[in-house]
Amino acid sequence: MTASPETLRLECVPLTPSPPPLVPGRPDREWMDAFAARHPYRCLPLSMANTTGWEILCPFGFTATWDGGLGTEAITFQPDEGAEYFDHFAASHFSHGIVTFHVGWMFRTPPGWALKASGPPNRPKHGIAALDGLIETDWLPYPFTMNWAFTAPGTVRFEKGEVFCFITPVEHMRLEQFEPVRLTLDQDPVLAGQYEAWKTVRTDFNSRIAGGDPDAVRQAWQRFYFRGEYPEIAQVEGRPAEHVNKRRLMPLRDAAPTAPAGEVVPLNFKTWSAQAAAKASEE
Repeated sequence: MTASPETLRLECVPLTPSPPPLVPGRPDREWMDAFAARHPYRCLPLSMANTTGWEILCPFGFTATWDGGLGTEAITFQPDEGAEYFDHFAASHFSHGIVTFHVGWMFRTPPGWALKASGPPNRPKHGIAALDGLIETDWLPYPFTMNWAFTAPGTVRFEKGEVFCFITPVEHMRLEQFEPVRLTLDQDPVLAGQYEAWKTVRTDFNSRIAGGDPDAVRQAWQRFYFRGEYPEIAQVEGRPAEHVNKRRLMPLRDAAPTAPAGEVVPLNFKTWSAQAAAKASEE
């Protein structure tokens, strides 16, 4: 695969011979599958959140039990048979009912980009909750951990192949540039007209569904947002400039050699960028 000039590089450095698998986020959720006609998948924001990042998977299954105590000894682990070097993967490190995972990777992102580490989106887990973290991986020369907190004393199980960490690049250095500004619909007549058009169409459709209208029942749900469309009565030409209804993230691949034999390849992205700029100026 040849990266285009627009491609941003997420550098993934394994810290063990067999690090936990890392794969693009997958859309499927068991609780969503359980609905009639898999209705939750009609909610595009849900499905998009499920796939907006990469999953790091448990290399083996295990159970963790918390007795409610506040010390590190209050959590005990029972790894499945064949789980090698389990202590290097999950442990009770921070006490207070928190399970700490070592992700097995060191990540680097372009300048200004961080990684948000969380649990898998829209996949609640009974008895334990993922703790989110934002890590400045554009300079950090060491790995981070992923942590989950028991919500009550008891036992939880993580299966082999289950997601224990979900990473999403975030251009966090630009957040301070956002200024929340309150305005009324009267101050934006165009937006007000589009909103009223949507509300009219939505109310009419729901009324027809409730009344058993055959056409509405056959249609089942409106797809304006899913398709990136405006209701016709909104009288808006074209479609939104950018709209995505399916995420296609790149899978992990091996990097091509970037330096002649004997030359040390700089791992720090900023150092590499500075050296490349200096070399370019000399030429």
